[in-house]
Amino acid sequence: MTRPTPATPAAASVRDLVRLRAERPEAVAEAAARRKRRPLLRTADTATACETAPHPGRLMIIAADHPARGALAVGDRALAMANRFELLERLCLALSRPGVDGVLASADVLDDLLLLGALEDKVVMGSMNRGGLAGAAFELDDRFTGHRPEDLVRHGFDAGKLLLRIDHEDPGSLDTLHAAARTIDVMAAHRLPVFVEPFLCRRVDGRLRNDLGAAAVATSIAIASGLAGTSAYTWLKVPVTEDPDAMAQVMETSTLPAVLLGGEVGGDLDGAYGKWREALRLPTVRGLVVGRSLLYPVDGDVAGAVDTAVSLL
Repeated sequence: MTRPTPATPAAASVRDLVRLRAERPEAVAEAAARRKRRPLLRTADTATACETAPHPGRLMIIAADHPARGALAVGDRALAMANRFELLERLCLALSRPGVDGVLASADVLDDLLLLGALEDKVVMGSMNRGGLAGAAFELDDRFTGHRPEDLVRHGFDAGKLLLRIDHEDPGSLDTLHAAARTIDVMAAHRLPVFVEPFLCRRVDGRLRNDLGAAAVATSIAIASGLAGTSAYTWLKVPVTEDPDAMAQVMETSTLPAVLLGGEVGGDLDGAYGKWREALRLPTVRGLVVGRSLLYPVDGDVAGAVDTAVSLL
């Protein structure tokens, strides 16, 4: 069987996006409607003659939802992700690499990628709560200002993701918990997977810090797993613990499928690869969702960083 000829992208280049957005805003919905979709997970049984399953039952997702929360820094570059044209070029390169399954992003980024034709046969994951702006006093009252479940359904996207940070001393955490539970309910009603990214956190000198100790990560997993009226469509998106050797015990907290998040790795990308490799051997860990460390590697080699991450699966 031969592969079908891919549709011509609505925008020929990143620079063409502005003109298209101004003159034909309906092009976004048109691109979403004709996008070739795929299963969330490809397995050896579901792959067809014109498909490959390089890592059956695993996921490699590139994350790019940071800017919508005002988080633009990468390492010591405070505005690294502020250049949208550069970010899109890096994303398109990452998505073109063999073994990359899809992308996690906010609506504006996904709309751009749709117009560029970069989401064909990819898993598209919409970022749902971006209201907890980085550094804001209300950071833990993390309102759902991004994709709603109905938006994901309308565009034919494949999953959603929500951030769940809990500080026992901040009342805003309860509002986020409640909103997260009800959102998971609606996603399950649509039979759409939702990836929950839980953290226990606290403020240190006014700044929010995630606790990556084994006890804190296990507790956050237990809380996230118990949200909503069903967990049938819930996945977890979890960090590697401060002590990587504790991950095996931590991941026994839940039977829900999980992916590892990348987070800030600084200049030690090789160290991060080692931690991810070990954690990926655990039975509930089914893949990686990594953003800044692959899109903005210290050596500038996006393709090389992505290819190495894919090889860990």
